[in-house]
Amino acid sequence: MIIPVAHRADQTQEYYFSVKLAEVRTLLAAGHDVINIGIGNPDLMPSDSTIDALMASARQPSAHGYQPYKGTPGLRQAIARFYQHTYGVTLNADTELLPLIGSKEGITHLSLTFLNEGDGVLVPELGYPAYRAVSRMLGANVLEYPLREYHGWQPDWSTMADLVAATPNTKIIWLNYPHMPTGAPATRELFEQAVRFAHDHRVLLCHDNPYSLILNKKPPISLLSVDGAREVAVELNSLSKSHNMAGWRIGWLAGAKPYIDAVLTIKSNVDSGQFKPLMDAATEALGNSDDWHRERNAVYQGRLDAVHELLDTLGCTYSPDQEGLFIWARLPDSVASAEDLVNELLYQKHVFIAPGFIFGPKGERYIRISLCVPKERIQQATQRIQA
Repeated sequence: MIIPVAHRADQTQEYYFSVKLAEVRTLLAAGHDVINIGIGNPDLMPSDSTIDALMASARQPSAHGYQPYKGTPGLRQAIARFYQHTYGVTLNADTELLPLIGSKEGITHLSLTFLNEGDGVLVPELGYPAYRAVSRMLGANVLEYPLREYHGWQPDWSTMADLVAATPNTKIIWLNYPHMPTGAPATRELFEQAVRFAHDHRVLLCHDNPYSLILNKKPPISLLSVDGAREVAVELNSLSKSHNMAGWRIGWLAGAKPYIDAVLTIKSNVDSGQFKPLMDAATEALGNSDDWHRERNAVYQGRLDAVHELLDTLGCTYSPDQEGLFIWARLPDSVASAEDLVNELLYQKHVFIAPGFIFGPKGERYIRISLCVPKERIQQATQRIQA
């Protein structure tokens, strides 16, 4: 290269799945039938009405120009109706919602908006790698807070308070329940504690909530339903996992007007909005019936049962109370490491699973399996392992 990369490019590395999926493609090109149960890429279809809305909108001459930076009014209103129906939360569609190109974009925009170099960011010791990666790219100080394994993977609030006390410029806490990768459910008690913590320590609570409708055993919860949350918290959500629309890149940020306006200042200088047919289709998808979601979860339940059989074959242990799109399991003592097991299964059995360490050092003795493949393929993977 004629010039060196910026310092921020040295603060992260290529995404693990980007590297590993290249190996999977090489095996596929060599004629091997690789069963990929490591990636959270939904294989089910969006609702028929969603597809119909996309096609109808794309045929309109007015649909192909630039759209408002805040998304279409129809999309924001649909998100507001979805929040009211799903979580019992009332949002102002004009001032408290900002559509995003997937909620992953929101992690970057929130960080750009509120973090200065050297500011502290509380990140769970097991979590979505983007929380750490974006913070480090901005030169922020990543403070990993413990999750108490034998208390349902709940945050250790006492240790978090110590971290904030030791880092006066701590600005953001990243929270994600139902939790990825452990599948720990969201609870009102957890969210109330998180909101109290944010008030007490004057930090912005950023909740990432894409899994609340997948295999949920209780009615889904939004952090914004907690009293006092809007003063100190924002919530990311998306259609990727809940509506089988991962590649559509439709998400949003919900929160009080000052937070939305601040993030819009950054976002409006980064992109020029989304394609109107995508937003029109998302508007339709947000009206999917409760029966549609129940039918999808019935499919996932069948896959979950198959994954439990696979994990039993491997001798792993796991909690039956997990929610979301993945199953988190502890390796038996007889397995040397997650990395060794992943490579052995990939190259000897042509089955790909995710090692737990990619979500944080505490995941060294864990693996994560996705429910994004048909039950029959999971059963086939189990048969290969047994053989």
